[in-house]
Amino acid sequence: MYQGIALSLLASVLFAVQYYLSALIPGINGFELYGWRTLISVPIMTVCLLVSGHWRAVTAIMVRIAAQPALALGILLSSALMTVQQVLFIWAPLNGRGMNVALGNFLLPLVLLLVGRLFYKEKLSVLRGTAALVAACGILYELYQVGGFSWEALTVSVGFTAYFVLRRALGTSNLGGLWLDMLLMLPFAVWCVWGGEVVTGTPGLPVSAHLAILAIGLCSAVAFMVYITASRLLPFTVFGLMGYVEPVLLVFVALLLGESIAAREWPMYLAIWGAVGLLALDGIANVLLRGPRKY
Repeated sequence: MYQGIALSLLASVLFAVQYYLSALIPGINGFELYGWRTLISVPIMTVCLLVSGHWRAVTAIMVRIAAQPALALGILLSSALMTVQQVLFIWAPLNGRGMNVALGNFLLPLVLLLVGRLFYKEKLSVLRGTAALVAACGILYELYQVGGFSWEALTVSVGFTAYFVLRRALGTSNLGGLWLDMLLMLPFAVWCVWGGEVVTGTPGLPVSAHLAILAIGLCSAVAFMVYITASRLLPFTVFGLMGYVEPVLLVFVALLLGESIAAREWPMYLAIWGAVGLLALDGIANVLLRGPRKY
């Protein structure tokens, strides 16, 4: 449990770092940056899987595909869902839509929690249940204020939930499944960078931009590997609630990049941050009262 929580926190920090770096690269669009992010991430992930011994997960899935060809269609859908999320994640901060994606990440834990309760029959502690209730109140307030959610927010919250549910149903919720998802993205990634600013050597793209692109690719590879590992180590409900850490960080990044929180949005964000605080209390209570082995 503790290892899963630590990995989830690390992934959240790395995603926030990518979010910030992506907005600091001048003269490059979201699709091109997504392409380079993928092209850099896949080789790094391949080496990590080979060195760590996790490559056997890839082999096991390939053996299953040979025996059940229909599994390939499910993996294609899984890869498509991941592609949409990655493109949106990079595109949003470059186009002033970072807050909408952050809101989608606020909604995601609630959707995951609902799925965990309804489909996986997972239970919540009192503090976790209270955290979910407080967060839900904030989300409902926002829904009342604006009458709905942006397409970006719905794409993140519903799309990512569908991705995790599909991978569990396919039995590919491991690093091998993630590697195959990323591998299938490569043709689209090549198309995104073909003729772009980096390939054509467009004047005015500084060396720092190239370094930032490399850093984004490295962070992406590590972030997704630890994120997927955390999803396997944690119950669906706990994994979902841990998801509140990332959007809190994304909001701070969006603020650093010049976006702002409207006065009417503050109640929602305060409710979300209150939920994060309750989760922290839940973790402390489990350590003090039960000890790490009985968490």
